[in-house]
Amino acid sequence: MAKKAVKIFDWDFCFSLILITFGAVMAAIALELILIPNSMIDGGMNGISIILNTLFGGSLGIIIFVLNLPFLILGYRQLGSKFVFKAGYGMAVFSILLEVFNSYTPLIDDTLLATVYGGIMLGVGCGMIIKSGGCLDGTEIVAILINRKKSVSVGQVVLGFNIVIYGAAIFVFGAERALYSLLTYFVTYKVIDMVSDGLNSAKAAFIITDDGKEIASEILKRLGRTVTVLSGEGIISHGDKRVLYTVITRFEVSILKDILNEVDDSSFVTVFDVSEIIGNHIKSTPSVKKEKNRLIS
Repeated sequence: MAKKAVKIFDWDFCFSLILITFGAVMAAIALELILIPNSMIDGGMNGISIILNTLFGGSLGIIIFVLNLPFLILGYRQLGSKFVFKAGYGMAVFSILLEVFNSYTPLIDDTLLATVYGGIMLGVGCGMIIKSGGCLDGTEIVAILINRKKSVSVGQVVLGFNIVIYGAAIFVFGAERALYSLLTYFVTYKVIDMVSDGLNSAKAAFIITDDGKEIASEILKRLGRTVTVLSGEGIISHGDKRVLYTVITRFEVSILKDILNEVDDSSFVTVFDVSEIIGNHIKSTPSVKKEKNRLIS
């Protein structure tokens, strides 16, 4: 296995934090200056936080961060430290900005315009954060973990959470505002899909390396994905190569990059879209766990 070079400055990681910051700014503006003034909510834990803030008062930013904190702790061991750090950083910046923008004058006071443009801005902000390897809502972390164990997509889990949350919003904001909030969610989700290539879109990864044992082990351990190992030969180097094939979700591409950077940053990787998946190739099942030693030996 090629020796990993020591990086003095990780520009890619810093650039991802810059994008997460911009995404958090856009999401905070959309929520605090467009949606909330028009009595509309976001989905997930952010939506629950808005409902609690409306009923009992207090600081919305603090409520959001406190409610999302347990999900960060839950995802730390499964999703890796970099993903959780980026998610935590995005949530912290988002929470602080909500407090900053709280004293500003709302940008839109028309419900329909707020639904459309608030949803678009929120979608762009969340999409930038997701594309950079983070997230703004703890339910997304739970959805990823459930997706690894059950045959449901990340989007289906998030939608299930949000149906309950928007149903509760009816009793707080009224049926009309809850329906506008639901419409905002679909606008936001579509924009996120455009910005980040989709929350649930499957990606196939081909990894060409000299020794794939440790990479395959880390993928199985941290992503819960099976890995198919093929033999290859370099035309120029004339050396034996290992070709690893695995299927992951869009959320997990950044975690895969982290694995490769930590284990073997000299590997060559191609990632492309998968239109359909048949079978349990990307699920971590008990039978897969039993095969771990055979797969990487």
